[in-house]
Amino acid sequence: MVWAVLVAAGRGERLGGDRPKAFVRLGELPLLAEPLRRLDESEWIDSVVVVAPPEWEEPAILLAEEVGASKVTACVTGGATRTDSVRAGVAEVPEEAAVILVHDAARPLLPPEVVPRLLDALAAGFDGAVPALPLRDTVKLVADGAVVETPARDELVTVQTPQAFVAPVFRAALEQAGTSRLQATDCASLVEAAGGRVAVVEGDERLLKVTTPADLERVASWL
Repeated sequence: MVWAVLVAAGRGERLGGDRPKAFVRLGELPLLAEPLRRLDESEWIDSVVVVAPPEWEEPAILLAEEVGASKVTACVTGGATRTDSVRAGVAEVPEEAAVILVHDAARPLLPPEVVPRLLDALAAGFDGAVPALPLRDTVKLVADGAVVETPARDELVTVQTPQAFVAPVFRAALEQAGTSRLQATDCASLVEAAGGRVAVVEGDERLLKVTTPADLERVASWL
């Protein structure tokens, strides 16, 4: 069983507006509708848990019904941090689930070929798998306004979601993070900190994260 946790609890201050990021308009529907529909249509996903902003749980459920996302089994309230929100979503995943996949609603255009790439990596023995893209620009490590180091570009990637994990490994990593109060910008960091092996698979340009109005316009042009 593969369960997806769709994290949609971000506030989205840089987008502006009077509503959380997941509920800004993307085309004729809220942004959240697109990842809901795509996860529901994936033949690899069995069930979906939505993590919504406080007081937006009911609109999230109604939106799932509107787009026919029948795999949505629960909608929970997000926490103060991304890790807290993921933890709330994972709490709704049954113990018998084999794989937990975490996806950010802020990356609405999930291509269908990404999920099987992740699952193939888990089948090969990895504890987790993340989609990634190579860097196009040179990266500098900077301190106090001065360059400290120039890392080799071919050893660096930018990481996207969804990220997939062997369920027991991910639960243990979340528990360890709670004990150590570790916070992370992505779930793979938690598994890495717990000693897990995480594979990198081919990402996709269409998995652009919506952060600014310009990002929203670009994603809308790809619909």
